[in-house]
Amino acid sequence: MATNLRWVDKFIIAAIIQGAVITVMALVIVSIQMMNNQINIIQYLSLSFDGTAKWFFLGVIFHLIIIIAVAVTALFYSHLEITLQKKFSRTSNILAAIHLVGMNVGGAGSMMIMTYAGLAGTGLLSVFTEGKIGPKYPAIMDSFIEPIGGFIALLAVGVVCGGLGFVLAYRNNE
Repeated sequence: MATNLRWVDKFIIAAIIQGAVITVMALVIVSIQMMNNQINIIQYLSLSFDGTAKWFFLGVIFHLIIIIAVAVTALFYSHLEITLQKKFSRTSNILAAIHLVGMNVGGAGSMMIMTYAGLAGTGLLSVFTEGKIGPKYPAIMDSFIEPIGGFIALLAVGVVCGGLGFVLAYRNNE
């Protein structure tokens, strides 16, 4: 049974999956908090916002923004595919695929690494493994710069390819 999903459908599905991922992340943190009443995780992170904790918050906030961006991108594809009834050429399909992968893998990957780095640098990662706050380790951020940069580069390539794909599909007169 072959299904021909439009790009709008693929981007909506991706936004739903991304929303599920960040929901699971939030539920894990809330569950850990509920099982460990000696530590107020969010209060601890809020009070140490000047250090690596800001990477945790920025990772979560930017991940939410990426999810919204993926969903809004589906509106552009909806306009092209449904409203204007534009056909995607082979090239614009390839660019749309790069867009889908770049936004989701690059965007979510960089934000998850930022979130993880923030937890690791504040010592809160050990709450998940040992049940207590470990030592702060701000130097850990140095080891995450290249992976975060790589994923952000993938995100940028995806967005640029998506823009090119939009233009090609819009100008397609078939």
